[in-house]
Amino acid sequence: MDEKEPIETRPLETVEPIGKRVLIRKDEDKKQTKGGIQLPDNIEIPTITGRVVSISAEIENSPDIPLRQYDKVLFNPKGAIPVDFEGDNRLFVVEVENVVAVFRKS
Repeated sequence: MDEKEPIETRPLETVEPIGKRVLIRKDEDKKQTKGGIQLPDNIEIPTITGRVVSISAEIENSPDIPLRQYDKVLFNPKGAIPVDFEGDNRLFVVEVENVVAVFRKS
């Protein structure tokens, strides 16, 4: 009667940022420039691009922050928090202040 019930472990299904943060999937690292120059693997790039996967409720309800899900953005990875959710570790929780640009089609 004192048997412990097995704890059900399920993988995480979603990651929802809190506060003024967004979840971004980083684009693949570029290995070559448009001109054909091969880049070294350890190159430090101060800003990188990615897609917004999820936004916090605070950002969604704020008309002052022009970010929406699926936007392509340029962000500073220095303060980004990696999320160990996928094997390739390309998800990051990023504060809005570190999102420096949004790409829009005119």
